[in-house]
Parts: sequence; C-alpha cells; structure tokens
Amino acid sequence: MRIGFFTDSYFPEIDGVTYTLKAWKERLERRGHEVYIIYPESEEYEPEEREIPVRSVSNPFYSGYNIPVPVFRDDYPEFDIVHCHTPTPLGISGLRYARKNDVPAIYTHHTPIEEYFEQGIGSKIVSRPLEKFYVFRENFFLKKFDVLTASTPEPRRSVEFRQLPVGLDMEFFQPSDEEFFEDVERPVAGYSGRISKEKNPCELLEMAEKFDGTVVIVGEGPMKEKLVERSPENVRTVDFLEREELRNFYSDIDVFVTASTGDTLGLSTLEANACGTPVVAPDAVPFNNTIGEENGFRYTKGDVQDFTEKVEKATETDLDTREAVRQYSLSKTIDELEEVYGEEIDAS
Repeated sequence: MRIGFFTDSYFPEIDGVTYTLKAWKERLERRGHEVYIIYPESEEYEPEEREIPVRSVSNPFYSGYNIPVPVFRDDYPEFDIVHCHTPTPLGISGLRYARKNDVPAIYTHHTPIEEYFEQGIGSKIVSRPLEKFYVFRENFFLKKFDVLTASTPEPRRSVEFRQLPVGLDMEFFQPSDEEFFEDVERPVAGYSGRISKEKNPCELLEMAEKFDGTVVIVGEGPMKEKLVERSPENVRTVDFLEREELRNFYSDIDVFVTASTGDTLGLSTLEANACGTPVVAPDAVPFNNTIGEENGFRYTKGDVQDFTEKVEKATETDLDTREAVRQYSLSKTIDELEEVYGEEIDAS
C-alpha cells in the first residue's frame, strides 16, 4: 500500500504525535508499504525519504509550531489511502485529496486542541466560547471520514471512534542499566514532556515542595521560564532528551509523575512503565484507562497532598509495570492499522 500521513505536528518539534508518526512509518515500511508524511516545513529540519514538507508560517498562538500555506496542493503521490492526524490545515488537505481521488480517508484523534485555547489567547472568558465552537466544528469535520480511531474510549467527541492505541515501542523502551543521575538525592520523581499550561507543571512544583526527594522535569515549552523561576530547591530542570537518554532517564528515576489534563493516551507514562518505572497521574482521562494498581497510582486531580502521598507510595511499591503495558505494544497497533487499511481499500 502507498499511504499518505497528513499532520501539522512533525520534526523539528518534539511531541507524542511526532514520534508516533515516525514509528508508524518505520514499522509499516518494514512490512513493505510506502508511507509518505506531509507536514509543515521548517528550516531546522531536513526531510528524509518520503517526507514532504509544505510551505508554512509560524503559529502566532502556540510557539514552536508552524501553520502550512497554501493548504491545497495537487502534486502529491498517488495514495491508496489517506490517514490524517490533525483537524486543522493539513488534515483538511488530506481529506480533500481523498475525496477528489476516491480513496479511503482515516483519521486518528491525537490532541484535544481546545485544551490549548486559553494558553494561546490568554483569556478564559474569550477562550471558553471558542472552545465550544471549535469542538462543534471538529465533530462536523470528523463525520466526513471513513474510519476514526482514538487511543482511549473517551476522546471527548460526539462521533464514534474505533479504539486503537498509538502504540508503545517496547523494543526500544525497556529497562536500561545505564545511570542517568550521578549525584542526586533519592528518591527521584521525574516528568518528561512539553512544559505548557495543559500539562499543569505548577502542580508538579507544589508536589515537590512536600516531597522528601528530588523532582526532575525534562522538556521545553512556553511555561519553561516561569517554571524555572518558581522551582523549589529540590527541583531540577533538563532540556529535551534524545531517545537513548530518555530511556536511561525513565529507567533511573524511581517514579514518573504527571499532572497533565491534555493527553489522549499519555505515551510518556507508558514508556516509563515499559522501562520498569511506576507512574503517578491524575484520576482523569486518559489515565483512568491506562494507569491502575498494576503500573502505578492515580491521585485526586488538584489535591496536592494526595499527589504527594501517591508519589511516596509508588517509590515504596514493587510493580511489574512492563508487563502491565504490553497491551499497548506498537506491533499490535501496526497489525490493526494494516487490517483497517485493507478493509477500507477493499470496500472502496
């Protein structure tokens, strides 16, 4: 099959969607398929084979990301199937291509974009009605696809999704003997991801103030500077890590922590589990589906005391976290992707 991925998130930006699409491309191509990724261009990233950059401009509402222009092009390869990973410009472009060329169109829900509005606009009063309007418009857009997939059964949309986790690369993420920390007070609670409002990084700092150990926060984002300024003495901040280093980080911390309310699967939490590390996350979507007694603990959202107690409990509990997340393995995801693609092509 010749498959076209259309996405507004890709390198040089580092996030869960970027790594997911790269992994899907590599695994599908191992099985003999051709996968093309259409994404917003950046001077900081040189496209590899079958990666097609589209001219873009900087996103004024969310730093680090680009908006592609123009949206519509007619010089793409001849795809057997289109798979869109965004409801914004390039997702629209992919859907247009599919309808114009009479090929199936698949959509995967990665990000609740409305969660980012308040951060981009700076006003809750202005952002709330826009969030409702956006979700209404996205639901209208999603109804145009042949198949919709989502990592968890609660994607907060009024359309029907087929549950398909984006996939955990258990070949790569496994316990490492390499030490990441040389001089740090134990136990160590660690977070890795984008440092932005929907990830609630300030709640990590509030937990750190009560935690008898070290908290290490890895990543970049619009709230990084504020977070560094407010951090108590037992908090360390680290820039984004390369994949090899990230695996060592997950393996060497005692517990992975997150306060995020803007995830659809929370891939970093599962990566930490695959490296043998328990997770503490809020009792909210998606973690109410992915984090349980076999791989960590959930705390009452907004309750810093409960958060701290669950972190301390996780550092004292022995869990087989790797076995608990095997159900999310990337190989299973690719098997199901091939099945979905084949069914839709046969039916078209």
